[in-house]
Amino acid sequence: MDLVLEAADRHLLTPYVYPAGWPEGEPCRQLLSLFVITNLGALALYLLFGTLSYYFIFDHELKKHPHFLENQVSREIAYAVRSLPWISVPTVALFFAEVRGYSKLYDNIEDSPYGWSGVFLSMLSFLFFTDMGIYWIHRGLHHKLFYKRFHKPHHLWKIATPFASHAFHPVDGFMQSLPYHVYPFLFPLHKVTYLGLYIFVNVWTISIHDGDYRVPRLLRHVINGSAHHTDHHLYFDYNYGQYFTLWDKIGGSYKSPSSFEGKGPHDYMRKLREK
Repeated sequence: MDLVLEAADRHLLTPYVYPAGWPEGEPCRQLLSLFVITNLGALALYLLFGTLSYYFIFDHELKKHPHFLENQVSREIAYAVRSLPWISVPTVALFFAEVRGYSKLYDNIEDSPYGWSGVFLSMLSFLFFTDMGIYWIHRGLHHKLFYKRFHKPHHLWKIATPFASHAFHPVDGFMQSLPYHVYPFLFPLHKVTYLGLYIFVNVWTISIHDGDYRVPRLLRHVINGSAHHTDHHLYFDYNYGQYFTLWDKIGGSYKSPSSFEGKGPHDYMRKLREK
């Protein structure tokens, strides 16, 4: 995040926003800047990719499904927009620790002990580490002690749209993002790679709510896509994973998506039309 902060300082904040006497490295200024940047960035990613997915990928026929709520899209957006600033508060604290040099993020490929191969391997390990972390956090949020208070709001959307992707209770939203932020404090990671992965995970979160259940046949039981996550919203106790089905299979919570068996929301809508 220090790369984004440096760019913002250089091109906008120092010349046009902050008084000349407020140093760029001053902690309060960095915290304020990170809070604004994090909120604007999260909102931009959510609205940009959510809108693109909603208009170009999401099947609007699903809005006629009986589980689709009245004014659901506007309610999803409103819930997400209210939650994002609260989610950003602990997130900014972690970004601040990164900026102050407490993480293992590095600037140059040469700083990786394995060069480009190390960068590639770190991307894979990031995906597998965060998938594992999110699986157990997500499954924990379904425990009766936490579900009703923190995770149930996200399950209001049984037939989700891309805008449901970030419509979480703030505690729920931050907890499920925590593995992304913890990783660079535990393992070396290239800074630009981390920014790319951060954008990717936001886009992926939108994609598993987009109602497009097409997955290459060979990957149907490997990749946790929209079909798997739709069944999670419909049946609750299955498919907690983020990218892969590995931990659901290990944890006994894997369910073959109903849409792959001719029993999904699209199949239901087709039967309604036939009647």
